Amino acid sequence: MLPILLLFLSLYGVKCEPETVRDNFDYFSYGNEENILKNLDLHAPKDDIVLRPQEVKDWPQQSLNVGQITAVSINSLGQPVIFHRAERIWDESTFNESNVYQNLDKGPIIEDTILVLEPQTGSVLHSWGAYSFYMPHGLTVDHHDNVWVTDVAKHQVFKYTPNNHKYPTLTIGEAFTAGYPYRRRVLLCMPTSVAIATTGEIFVADGYCNNQILKFNAAGTLLLAIPSFSDTLTLNLPHSVTLLEHLDIVCVADRENMRIVCPKAGLKSYAKLLEPATVIEDPTLGRVFAVTSHGDMIYAVNGPTAQNIAVRGFTVNAVSGNILDSWEPSTGFTNPHSLAVTRNGSHLYITEIGPNKIWKFELTDVYDKK
Repeated sequence: MLPILLLFLSLYGVKCEPETVRDNFDYFSYGNEENILKNLDLHAPKDDIVLRPQEVKDWPQQSLNVGQITAVSINSLGQPVIFHRAERIWDESTFNESNVYQNLDKGPIIEDTILVLEPQTGSVLHSWGAYSFYMPHGLTVDHHDNVWVTDVAKHQVFKYTPNNHKYPTLTIGEAFTAGYPYRRRVLLCMPTSVAIATTGEIFVADGYCNNQILKFNAAGTLLLAIPSFSDTLTLNLPHSVTLLEHLDIVCVADRENMRIVCPKAGLKSYAKLLEPATVIEDPTLGRVFAVTSHGDMIYAVNGPTAQNIAVRGFTVNAVSGNILDSWEPSTGFTNPHSLAVTRNGSHLYITEIGPNKIWKFELTDVYDKK
């Protein structure tokens, strides 16, 4: 069935949209002209413990000399690890109509693109990744501190171990070759994000062109694609993924469908893969750029969508599918692109691609503050 599925998907490739930084007012307006979000009454049930993100002021304490920060993840020491593009900008000329990268003559980014930050001050502890990447996108630090990154220009996913940041120990996809996974030849097309299960299974958002989530075993062998051929679920630019293993679901920022979808991950039972996905939709969500999770909670950020849809973060209960809270820093977000929660659930980090910055939030009990 998998080859049939992939052949079907190959007929419906989607030309990607560049990640140019645009003013909110350049987007079409959805819904009526009143500000939907500000009039929406978001109240969590009293028995839900809602940890509200509170901005940590003056963090980082010194400016980071970085480009567009496309991803953030947290290592076992609670240190945020960021992925940035240095001087590279994704615009309309970066890829052609066949999703082939057009700037090979520029070579790889010569600066360190992966920075490990001190969580209290935000200062750079160490960095790596020079001469390795062409257009950084996703980064995930797994339970063993392996670093997984996606390069949309190279159409590949790379795994780096803690002791070897020079050569990847696993590569999925073929360099600068956009395509579709078929039988034993696995090609990707602008992969956006990776999530790693404690069992070692790998979930890749094969994002800008193929509109699917690919599941691999720990050795990189393709196991299945989500959605399946018989599934009624469709994705439109899966931009970020997060695993909630205790619920056996993988939640996806389904960006251009302006929603979060959570199909079964098949970690506990392949039979449950046939169950319908949880779909979280709301007029206020807009284009969902990133998701992360802790316990039953999903934290998400949207990006510029329409004049009447605010750019902000959301707290969602993954079990009920209810939006429990929305939040933003005092000066507001502009172009958030990724977020990550610490492993103990105490802090959130959000990155933007214009302005190129990282925010830190403390998760606090809103009821305790009353």
